[in-house]
Amino acid sequence: MAAGVEMTGEAAVAAPSPPPAAVVQSSPNSTVTSGGNNTETNAVAGSGPKEPDSKPEFQMQDMLEMLSKLKLNPLAKEFFPSSYSLDRNRGDQFAVSYFVQANKDSGNDGYPNNRRRRNNYNQGRRRLNGRAFRAQREDSIRRTVYVSDIDHNVTEERLAALFSGYGQVVDCRVCGDPHSRLRFAFVEFADEHSARAALSLCGTMLGFSPVRVLPSKTAILPVNPTFLPRSEDEREMCARTVYCTNIDKKVSQADVKNFFETRCGEVSRLRLLGDHVHSTRIAFVEFVMAESAIVALDCCGQLLGSQPI
Repeated sequence: MAAGVEMTGEAAVAAPSPPPAAVVQSSPNSTVTSGGNNTETNAVAGSGPKEPDSKPEFQMQDMLEMLSKLKLNPLAKEFFPSSYSLDRNRGDQFAVSYFVQANKDSGNDGYPNNRRRRNNYNQGRRRLNGRAFRAQREDSIRRTVYVSDIDHNVTEERLAALFSGYGQVVDCRVCGDPHSRLRFAFVEFADEHSARAALSLCGTMLGFSPVRVLPSKTAILPVNPTFLPRSEDEREMCARTVYCTNIDKKVSQADVKNFFETRCGEVSRLRLLGDHVHSTRIAFVEFVMAESAIVALDCCGQLLGSQPI
């Protein structure tokens, strides 16, 4: 008996022409060999004694010729939908009929694919929202002035009072390190005319430094109202809480609490947060008294572990 050519269940390429003896795999668990005067079936161990193939030889030759012309193995797993499992009782002749070409207009489950239409609709809404947002942002920029060289003793209320002489001030944000000598701010007016008029304040002495006033190149980012205190109790809790950064990772929560209690007062609650990305951690420290939180602001720059907080 001549040596056979084996095709596994995963292979998609068949033999180009049937040799004197060929092997066609009808399922991943059995192999049928035909050729010469003997035909045998190698079944899975424990499945029973060998039985002769009942298919006529001319049907087997027709199948081999068909496979050699197609150069494909229709029994390979990738040709079957995931919902179809081969029924061995029906025979191999049903396998080819179950392979149906996918419809370009349907999804993986055979239903019409509306994803493109839905995405186009969402993209249109995003483009519309984006244009409206840019228009609103540009209007806000035209109504905002940039103020620099602000004395660190000047508060937002005092700055807003100075600029309110030129129009209604809707927002005022002082930025920068509160412990630096000079800071900067953004002042937003209710209308563009007031913002242009406020440019005449450039050079005005405010505290111990003359301020510079220029047209702003950016808008003030609105505050998310969900993060603002919603009750008197929450506002009072915020007044008793400080935010601390640049905390050494080797410092424990007990060390942070002891640091503030020995310098400022009793701590009622403390949350120490960090991750594996940043080299330092942050903390929210809530004191029993609001006066302790004010004293804690002077701890900025002091060493806690090996890092200045």
